[in-house]
Amino acid sequence: MKELTVRKQGYIYAFAAAFIWAGFILVSRMGGISELLVFDVIAIRYITCASILLPIWWFKFRFKLLTPQLIICSLVGGLAYALCAFSGFQLAPAAHAAILLPGMMPFFIILLSYWINKERYGLQKWIGIGVITAAVLILFSGELGLFNDTIELNFSTLFGDVWLVMAALMWALFSILIKRWNITPWQVAVSLALLTCLFYLPVYLVYLPKAISHASWQDIALQAFYQGIMATIIQMIFYVKAVQKIGPSDMGAVMSIVPVISGIAAIIVFDEALTLALIIGLVLVSFGAWVAHSSLFKSKKVIHSKAEISRELECRT
Repeated sequence: MKELTVRKQGYIYAFAAAFIWAGFILVSRMGGISELLVFDVIAIRYITCASILLPIWWFKFRFKLLTPQLIICSLVGGLAYALCAFSGFQLAPAAHAAILLPGMMPFFIILLSYWINKERYGLQKWIGIGVITAAVLILFSGELGLFNDTIELNFSTLFGDVWLVMAALMWALFSILIKRWNITPWQVAVSLALLTCLFYLPVYLVYLPKAISHASWQDIALQAFYQGIMATIIQMIFYVKAVQKIGPSDMGAVMSIVPVISGIAAIIVFDEALTLALIIGLVLVSFGAWVAHSSLFKSKKVIHSKAEISRELECRT
C-alpha cells in the first residue's frame, strides 16, 4: 500500500511538471508576440530566478560555482538554449514549438548519448525516434505546402522552426553533459540562474537592444513569474521528485502528453491554424516520445522472462 502511495505521488509530480512545461510553451509564445524582445525575456527569466536562488545558495547550500563544468553547462543549457528557444517563439507558432521542443529533445538526447557517452539502446528507443522523426518531417512538409500540392515558403516560420530545433539540440547537449559530469539538480538550477546572469546581464545592459520600457507590467510580471519561478524552480523540483518516485522511463512517458496539450491550447489561445500536418505531427510526436520512454514493453519482457523461469522450474520438479 505504501509503494502504491509513493507511485501515486510520483505521478502527481510528473503530471504537474508536464502541465508546467506545456504552459511554458504558451507563456513563451506570449512573450514572443508581446512588446518584449528576446533579450528582455531572457533577462527577466534569469534575474527573477537568480534573485530567489542567490540567498539560498549563499546562506544555506553553497558550493563552488565557477568550475569549468558548471560554466559550460550554463552557457549551453542557459544562454544558448534561451537565445534559440525565445528567438523561435518570436517567429514560429506555439503549436510548432509543441512538436519541435518536446519532440526533438528526446531525439537529440538519444543520438548524443549514443555518440558521446557510447550508450546502447534497444529497438524500442529507435522506433520512438523514428516516429518522432516522421512527425517533424510531416510538420515541415505541411509548412512547405506539400499537402496542398503547392510549394509555399514562409521563411519567417521556417526560421523560427530552425531556432526551436537548435534549442532542442542545446538542451539535449546540456542534459548529456550534466549526466556525464554527475551534476546534481541543485547545482543545475543554481548555476543556470546565477552564471547565466553573471555572463549575460553585463552584455544585455551595455550592448543589446531593449524594449522592456515599452512593455506592459502585465507582460513583464507574467514572464517573471512563469519563466523565473514556475518553469525553472518549481518544474525542476517536481521533475526530480517524479523521477525519484516513478523512474525516468515512466516520467518520460508522462511528458509525452506535453505536445498534444500545448498544441491544442495554442490553437485555442492564439487562434492558430489547425492543419492536417499539425494534427498528424502532434499525435505522432507524442506517440513517439511515449514509445521511446515507456516501461510497458520492459514490463512485458519481465513478465515473459518470469513465466519462462516458472515453466523451467516446473519441468525440473
